[in-house]
Amino acid sequence: MGGALIALAVALIAGVLLLGLVVYRLTELRREGTPVLLRELPAAADAGWRHGTIAYGDNVLRFYRLSSLRPGPTITLIRSAIEIGRRRDPVGTEDEILDGMRIAELEPGADGVGGAFELAMSAEAMTAFTSWLESRQSARSQRGR
Repeated sequence: MGGALIALAVALIAGVLLLGLVVYRLTELRREGTPVLLRELPAAADAGWRHGTIAYGDNVLRFYRLSSLRPGPTITLIRSAIEIGRRRDPVGTEDEILDGMRIAELEPGADGVGGAFELAMSAEAMTAFTSWLESRQSARSQRGR
């Protein structure tokens, strides 16, 4: 009986800790960041989209996946390496989950190791993302240093 009671207590403590981690993660995601969907390329026509938020830093863009329990960002994109290849509207069944969003295809290497991604976000968020990218210091201005 004593062993079962100890096992139950351990399971209860683990459950409370896990719940605390989930609440912390969701609170952090909602407190700061812009809601987006992201997927790694290549991907099937309408597969691989992950819900989350992005947080802008001085030199990086951090993606926090909504369904992840890890305390830090799921993917970090490097501002100086991000290049938008093309923009598009959702096609086919993407329209069901991406209704009213715009999609930016990022050139390979945005994460610093060759990964290619697509970001789907509202038109307003796309404007903010584009402004953040365009306001980076250009390579041309750094040549004289």
